[in-house]
Amino acid sequence: MLNVIWVGIMLISIAAGAATGKLEQVTNALLGGGEQAITLALTLGGAMCLWGGVMRIAEKGGLTALLAKVLAPLMRLLFPGLDPSGAACRAILMNMAANFLGLGNAATPLGIRAMNELSQLNPEPQSASRHMITFVVLNTASIQFLPTTVATLRLKYGAENPLNILPAVWLTSLGAAAVAIALSHLFALPNKKPQRQASASRRKAKA
Repeated sequence: MLNVIWVGIMLISIAAGAATGKLEQVTNALLGGGEQAITLALTLGGAMCLWGGVMRIAEKGGLTALLAKVLAPLMRLLFPGLDPSGAACRAILMNMAANFLGLGNAATPLGIRAMNELSQLNPEPQSASRHMITFVVLNTASIQFLPTTVATLRLKYGAENPLNILPAVWLTSLGAAAVAIALSHLFALPNKKPQRQASASRRKAKA
């Protein structure tokens, strides 16, 4: 489906450029987009190598185990059934910590690793598990204490006090995360009923 959408966008763009006499700009955009894609891939690859190594050091030093132990009650609430001391939980915690500090470049590779760990635990690979959905929702509506990236951009473009947005960031990120998590768990409720019925049927069959 995504391939169809992307092809449609490109065809519409080319047709619009030809109709408005700006086909040259479309060609330049295509070439520039390819260059930007390579730059992004190299940047993201470097970030993944760096923060993957940082996470490995944190694991060896016991930091992720400590985080998992301290935040185990929260993780059981957000991800019921997920081992708080497992690799998936540790990756999720590191991703949440990076988002909490506004380190988007660090959060992305850690999020990819967390999703990979969750996919290995998914009993139905053809569809996303509840844990995967909750993680995506939580990662998208991340709680930020210090929006480092936004503050850097505000400073770059001349803001006198780049961190005066902190109260607004705290309120919006907390509100967005609360609503997102609530909706994620709410929509997951209908899936529990068939599971209970299946379990009851298996118990009756054994009896």
